[in-house]
Amino acid sequence: MSSPLAAFFFLAPIFTLVLQSTLARSDPLYHFCPSPSNYTATSIFSHNLDVVLQKLAARTPIHGFSTATAGKGPEKIYGLALCRGDVAGDDCKACMHNGIAEIRQLCPYQKQGILWYDNCMLRYSDVDFFGYMDTQTKFYMWNTQDVSQPELFNDQLGKLMGKLSKEAAERPSFFATSDVKFGDALKIYGLAQCTRDLSGKACKYCIDDAIADIPTCCGGKRGGRVVTGSCSIRYEIYPFFKE
Repeated sequence: MSSPLAAFFFLAPIFTLVLQSTLARSDPLYHFCPSPSNYTATSIFSHNLDVVLQKLAARTPIHGFSTATAGKGPEKIYGLALCRGDVAGDDCKACMHNGIAEIRQLCPYQKQGILWYDNCMLRYSDVDFFGYMDTQTKFYMWNTQDVSQPELFNDQLGKLMGKLSKEAAERPSFFATSDVKFGDALKIYGLAQCTRDLSGKACKYCIDDAIADIPTCCGGKRGGRVVTGSCSIRYEIYPFFKE
């Protein structure tokens, strides 16, 4: 399965994770505005976008995920928002508030937009993308430092990610975290999450597809993440999620 948004092509910009504090900033991790067409500030489309974004801001902090629509015909807008599964409601609300302001600025008058923060993601489009797995919209982030004993590390990382893929796809939240020992004193911490408009089967496929990119983007690195339009994975050698 793939996204119906043909404009959402493969994207893999280079990012670097140096310090944990960098991840805590309020700036978006990345954004993408793939629409080939625009709208005007006084258009019905602009009004409908406001309605969708406000619905998402109100609903998402309650359950951590929501979808919304507004309008009809060519003016109809589809929106989706997701907060990270370990994020508290107030933090989710703050992330959504920032996202609504930023996406208008980052994708000005664009009929499609998507942005990611560490705590949430926000997406809207004039094309119905609900239930379609999007693994083409993609970016990578990784730690600049290499691991010692890369073969052992990769073996343990593979076990951890396989566990997370299965658990995330089987849970109603489509979210899973866990850790695994590496060496005598270290652990590898991992996270996997999907948007909840997918089926469990599609969620697992999306996560497995992201896991398959780890050797290319992040092989031998102490931390990394693969983020797509429908799912994301991340691993570090320090705890980065809340229990």
